[in-house]
Amino acid sequence: MDEWTRGAVADRLELAADVMASLPAVRPQGYISTWPEYSYSFADQVGQEPRMRRPLPSPRMISEADEAMLWLRWLEKDIGEILWARANRKAWKGICWTHGVSRKTATKRHLFGLSVIVWRLNGLTYNPKRSMDYTIGRVR
Repeated sequence: MDEWTRGAVADRLELAADVMASLPAVRPQGYISTWPEYSYSFADQVGQEPRMRRPLPSPRMISEADEAMLWLRWLEKDIGEILWARANRKAWKGICWTHGVSRKTATKRHLFGLSVIVWRLNGLTYNPKRSMDYTIGRVR
């Protein structure tokens, strides 16, 4: 990608959240079912609806999701948590309640986190002594 924007970063984080949600659960090794697989007869399947499963994400999608999750390490913990909660499509009300901030403050921290990631991805050096407003205003 030539130049990153806040929208592109937010989309990549949402993709990462979707990929992580669709991966199979991690289970401890050694626990298996000893029951045989049930085989359905035609009469059993007559009234059933087909179960559609989502396809597992491709290796490329998993690599991109891992890369996007590493971007969150560039931020402070609370800002990274806000970004990840929004990527998982959590409501602003729950985010504000969890972090003990107002909606305006949570939105500003979200934009600031996206802006810092955009700065770093575009090869610019981010100065942490600058204000949030300056960082947000300099990024598209």
